[in-house]
This record gives sequence, C-alpha cells and structure tokens, in this order.
Amino acid sequence: MTMRFLMTTKGIDAAPPTPEVMAEMAAFVEEMTRAGVLLATGGLDPAGIHVSASGGKITVTDGPFTEAKEAIVSFALIETRSKEEAVEMSRRFWKIIGDGEGHIQQVFGPQG
Repeated sequence: MTMRFLMTTKGIDAAPPTPEVMAEMAAFVEEMTRAGVLLATGGLDPAGIHVSASGGKITVTDGPFTEAKEAIVSFALIETRSKEEAVEMSRRFWKIIGDGEGHIQQVFGPQG
C-alpha cells in the first residue's frame, strides 16, 4: 500500500540556483519520476487568489497576502510506502537546494 504526500516549499530571498544545482535537481527529479514516486511538480504564483465563503457569500480577493518568503512557491506530489520515505525524499531535496523551508502533508482520498 502506498501513501501520497504534498511537499511544498516557501519562497526565500536567495540567489538563483547555480547550473550545477539545477543539473543535480534535474537528475533527482528524473530518478523520482522513473521510480514512480514523483506524480507531479511545479512552481506556484506567490501572489495567489484568496477565496472565502461565509453565509452563502463568496468573496474573491487577489494577492499577495503574505511576505514573499512566507508564500508557498513550489510543490511536489509524491507517492511513497511510508511517511518516513516521504521525509527522506524531502531531506534529499533540501540537501540539493540548500537553505529553505517547507511542509510535508499526507494527501487523503481516492488515488487516481
């Protein structure tokens, strides 16, 4: 049985990655894809759009809502055998990228 996890990263004020870091990250993504662990990945607009519902009224507000360093700016949806394996994938990611912050959250619901 496998479990799905959403790994997200927050924005940081840092220099763009070097070509060497980009090559190492590309190799890591390729390895995870071939192994069937990586289901999807991408960058996110840090500004975003906020949607709220209250008493039947829907309110839509354009961002930004947080400081750039607090905004979620990328994600990876992975499928692993355990939470520990998901944490290990995250450790490998951060060893390549360097300083930063993110979250790992289990995804529930039908697998597709």
